[in-house]
Amino acid sequence: MRMTIVALEGLFDTGLSVLLDAFRLANKFAAAQPKGASPFFDVTLVGVRKKVQTAQGLIVPVKPITPDLKPDWVILPALATGSPEQLIPALERPDVKKAKAHLKQWHAEGAQIAASCIGTFLVAETGLLDQREATTTWWLAPLFRQRYPNVHLDESRMLVQTDIGVTAGAALGHLDLALWLIRQASPELAAMVSRYLLADIRSLQAPYIIPNHLAQADPLIMRFERWSREHLKEGFSLPAAAKALATSRRTLQRRCEDVLGKSPLSYFQDLRVERAQTLLHGSDLDLEAIATEVGYADGSTLRTLLRQRLGRGVRDLRADLR
Repeated sequence: MRMTIVALEGLFDTGLSVLLDAFRLANKFAAAQPKGASPFFDVTLVGVRKKVQTAQGLIVPVKPITPDLKPDWVILPALATGSPEQLIPALERPDVKKAKAHLKQWHAEGAQIAASCIGTFLVAETGLLDQREATTTWWLAPLFRQRYPNVHLDESRMLVQTDIGVTAGAALGHLDLALWLIRQASPELAAMVSRYLLADIRSLQAPYIIPNHLAQADPLIMRFERWSREHLKEGFSLPAAAKALATSRRTLQRRCEDVLGKSPLSYFQDLRVERAQTLLHGSDLDLEAIATEVGYADGSTLRTLLRQRLGRGVRDLRADLR
């Protein structure tokens, strides 16, 4: 399988490193198998500049992009631009625009596109994700949703596959992406790499999302978040929230959908889940008492919500700190 990794100036060092290390390990284990039993990954690291420097100042030994380069997969590691103020100007850089042009050409020639974290923004810039599902780094989801309204974003997921390739979540989502790509060629090989790296493919980003970080993308949402935290025990009321925030129910509903991609009630439940997790980890309260603290009449309702949102049960969540 021919894999081309596109290195851009100021990329996220960890993202590139875990991709390279995962494919190197896969090739090592494949070479130890009987001939033809496992695939090799032909990895080429290219750049649109002759010299590429990472965010940590390391020089990346890239090859130039030539017409004979015909990858099966093109992979975009993230730029180390973790805020909208850094990312938006970076997307207008000449090297990023050149990379976008190459992406379109490779896709037209039949290559699949893979990106993780902020790398997903570059794919979205090409229009290739329009009318398709995608995920991205969770803390920039409001910006992604605003900038690319034609993309069906679900930042709660770690990996989203479509007909044009695959997008992955934040930061170490690069490792989830690499393991997923290896698994497409050989599930056995992916399992071996996973064991050596002590890592498994995660289906969800939801357990890692910090709701108040998302709220900071919009003043009304910030106020709604503060109101919600003060009223967790009382339960959710859209009319009461709108009245307290001096806005209409329709405006609050629309703003939540535009910024967060979810209803006010769904965001209120996110805050309940976050508070319940905190109490599960940092208190001796039983589930019934925790349910009361976050506005539920019984523990079974909270248990269901936690499993739906986090993909894990109460016992597993409490075991995290043991």
